[in-house]
Amino acid sequence: MSCWSLEHIPDQSGRTVLVTGATSGLGLASAIALAGCGARVLLTARDRERGKAALTRVRKEGGPGAELIELDLADLDSVRNAAADVRERTGNALHVLMNNAGVMGTPPRFTVDGFELQIGTNHLGHAALTWLLMPALRAAGTPQRAARVVTLSSLAHRGGGLDVDDLHFARRRYLPSTAYSASKLANLLFATELDRRLRAEGADVISVAAHPGLADTDLLGNSMRLRSRLLGALSGPINKLITQPVRAGMLPQLYAATAAQVRGGDYIGPDRLGETRGHPGAAQPSAAAADVVLARRLWERTAAATSVQPDPK
Repeated sequence: MSCWSLEHIPDQSGRTVLVTGATSGLGLASAIALAGCGARVLLTARDRERGKAALTRVRKEGGPGAELIELDLADLDSVRNAAADVRERTGNALHVLMNNAGVMGTPPRFTVDGFELQIGTNHLGHAALTWLLMPALRAAGTPQRAARVVTLSSLAHRGGGLDVDDLHFARRRYLPSTAYSASKLANLLFATELDRRLRAEGADVISVAAHPGLADTDLLGNSMRLRSRLLGALSGPINKLITQPVRAGMLPQLYAATAAQVRGGDYIGPDRLGETRGHPGAAQPSAAAADVVLARRLWERTAAATSVQPDPK
């Protein structure tokens, strides 16, 4: 893994990749990189106009094999429609699902389905999408080259805050940072539980998690702008001071999506300065993220909340 970079991405010709949240930041940069290596890239966007702009950029900077999928992870009807669209367009064959989209540090808000916005978008929407696309991932995977689900977590998962019996803070005081940490812990728990179940049934699909360290994306700025215009203005200089560029932050998830050395259950992050920056390396999950019982309970609560049939069961 030492010094792995974009130049090490193997040829992606003939492979179809879905990247959620591909209108900016890590998702857009990943989509451009994958298209540039020959992949057919399906990029999702909640806003059609932003999606069209991102699509134009991916085709210009990456390659012509890019398409737009409308998806709002905060609306389960949209998730179902997007999954059906993907399966139809791809002939029910998807090689990589990159669960990249996310929101951070929002005030108390709820999804269309009544979920707390951060857990609803970052975890529940992605879990539902993954389960609905599993038939297409199974169809694309082979014993020689398994299909992959790559789920983006964060260093913030170490903040804990996840209560599977109170996912939406109905009985607890809502704190934006706590809710974000909970959603990122949920991402990591879901990724590892998904891989355990896929291995148990012998599927030609693996589940991998990744995190970008501290990357110069719009997440911090969007979060601060929700609080005040002044904080939003300050977010840019702060981001530049403490983060690494997006082109470095995207490497762990691209490694997870493409590198031949990757194995199911891996967790990939930057390899230097407490996993805040550097080249892709093995990341260290928190004790809570390695809790098999907690992962199983979250899986069950997620199925009940979304009314989507888990796959694998």
